[in-house]
Amino acid sequence: MSQPLMELRDVDKFFGSTKALKHVSMQVEPGKILCLLGDNGAGKSTLIKVLSGYHQPTSGTLMFEGRPTKFASPREARQRGIATVHQDVGSIPLMSVGRNFFLGAEPATGRWPFKSIDTRLANEVAVEQMQKFGLTRVTSGDQLVGTMSGGERQVLAIGRAMYFGAKMLILDEPTSALGVKEAAMVLKMMRIARQNGAGIVFITHNARHAMSVGDTFVVLIQGEVAASFKRGEKSREEVLNLMAGGEDMSELEDDLEQID
Repeated sequence: MSQPLMELRDVDKFFGSTKALKHVSMQVEPGKILCLLGDNGAGKSTLIKVLSGYHQPTSGTLMFEGRPTKFASPREARQRGIATVHQDVGSIPLMSVGRNFFLGAEPATGRWPFKSIDTRLANEVAVEQMQKFGLTRVTSGDQLVGTMSGGERQVLAIGRAMYFGAKMLILDEPTSALGVKEAAMVLKMMRIARQNGAGIVFITHNARHAMSVGDTFVVLIQGEVAASFKRGEKSREEVLNLMAGGEDMSELEDDLEQID
């Protein structure tokens, strides 16, 4: 078994008297997808912020690449290879694919004081990376991101993170509010990133999406780990019931599938 990329050991996070996370332990392995499941208010958002350096644990230990770690900020976490892709992606609709792909790290051409952004190179690399990850509809780096679908923007954000050397991807509800084809596109992108060796934390409340790609699973309820298991150890119905705090959710799941 390979060394965990990221490991949380008995982590607590308190905000005054509010206990957002309680004794959370989990591991993110390279080349594996960890699905973090839970309903609204389960503590998923707080845990994302701990993993990405936005919050430091109140107590407990965070290990990264085998060493105890305290990220001073999200910037430090990014520099160490931890990339977070949020649900709203954060792309700029009125800028091109090439400019969004290299936002903040644009390639330059020419000598100072006549340096300028190498738009041709940025566009070529962006399109090449998008097509590498299966996004064949984007053929021009000059295309405005605002003309892309939600799923395509998620692929752009994940592809950018991988290009800049992300070791660990934290994906915050990437399939939320997407149609069936769009969600399938993002799930395919996650599989490709896993094949490239990235450790992935997939935060979702959609058990069906999680079960289709996940290697390991952690279910959070009110800030605590209610269950931790590997692929094949539990059925989707059991996972849904865990997320619901023990209530039988199988009939509701059947209704939701009919709506889809």
